[in-house]
Formats: sequence, structure tokens, C-alpha cells
Amino acid sequence: MGGLQRHFDMLAFHLAAQDCVTEEAYQSRVTATKMMPAPPAHQNFEQMQAYALDLMQRNTIGDVLNLCVAGLNNYHIFLAAIKSQKEHGQSAEGQQQVNQTQQEFLKAQIDAKFNTLEENYGILCELEDTIISLGFAIQAMMQHQGLVQPAHLDDQGELAFDLKCVELINEPASGEPAQGRLVDERKVLREGDKVYFTKHELQLLLLTAGSFLDQLYKAVGRYAQENSQGQQGA
Repeated sequence: MGGLQRHFDMLAFHLAAQDCVTEEAYQSRVTATKMMPAPPAHQNFEQMQAYALDLMQRNTIGDVLNLCVAGLNNYHIFLAAIKSQKEHGQSAEGQQQVNQTQQEFLKAQIDAKFNTLEENYGILCELEDTIISLGFAIQAMMQHQGLVQPAHLDDQGELAFDLKCVELINEPASGEPAQGRLVDERKVLREGDKVYFTKHELQLLLLTAGSFLDQLYKAVGRYAQENSQGQQGA
């Protein structure tokens, strides 16, 4: 989870910086070289605030997707190796099959990756729909000026995200750490809506990625344990 923590810390740093930046500080940096700004390409303070938040959204969604896809890819080769060993034992043929299966998995679209986990290993991912929706969100931002398209919607006509957030179980006593649990906070977009996440929601995206990777890790562990036991019993 070290990579996830670094992404979270960097996002928190940028959000804090954006909260504190002033127009005077921006203008001071703009004129520091004595050669810029160059009108009319120069953007004013308000324009740069909007641009910076849009760029932060793209980067954060992209980071979350990269973390989740990397997790899927890394865990899949482990799953494939366990399944191959159970079916073929330690053999060159089995290793070749693992390598071929992994290459196919790496090339697959994200929805196909989830289908493979379910069909080949019986692993269902609670946050599958949310991760797929993030893929549609970044597609809308990169290809459609951020507007949700009909192809991005589910059967209910929604592009939905279940964001993980912390709900306090009870008020902590003085000097004691708070106790909480992860719950879902649903965000829904519809056709024509602009993809937009608040600063807080961007942080929840990274919490959601952490929850997804933790669930996937536990599911892979259960698969390994069950199949190792079955192999030993055989």
C-alpha cells in the first residue's frame, strides 16, 4: 500500500496548496521571469484555478485506475500459477500456460479482466462496477469534453460510483482514537452531465482504490488457501 499512500499524500498536498494559493502569489510567480506572461494565451487566476482542478481530477482518476489495474494484473499471475500447479503440477507445460494466460490478461479490457476473475477463479469484486465507471469517466474527460455519453451508462441510465468513506461508530473519548467503519457514498451521473468530483470526493477515490485492493488481496488469499488444501488432500 506504499504506492497508494504516496498518491494520497501528494493529492492532499496539492489540494492544500490550492486551498491556500492567492491571486497575488500567482501573479508574483507569473511575472518572476520578466518575460512572461504572453497575452492572449495567458490565463488569469480564476481560469488557472479551474484548469488546475480539472487536471487534478484527470490525474487522480488515472492514478486510481492504474493502481487498480496493476493490482489485477499482479494478482492474476499468482492465481494462474496456483490453478496451473493444481491441474498440471510443476511442469514446463504448466508454466508456459501461465505465461500465455497472463499475456492475454494483460491485453484484456478492464471489464474482461473482471470476467476472467469470476469465470476462472470464482472471484467477485464488490467494486467492479465503480472501477469500470472510472474508466468511462476518464474516457469522457479525454474524448468528450468531460460529458457523459449514452455508451457510458448502465441499464438504469446512470454512470454510478460507490465511493468508500469512513463513518464514525461512536464519539471517541478524550484522547482516544476514533473508531469507524467503511461505508458507501454513492455518486451518480447521467447522460450529458459533466464528470466532476469535489476535492473531498477525489480523496475518497483513493480510499476506494485501497478498499478494492484490500478486498482483492483477501479474495486471492482465500483462493490460494482453498486450492492448496485441495491439492494437499489429493
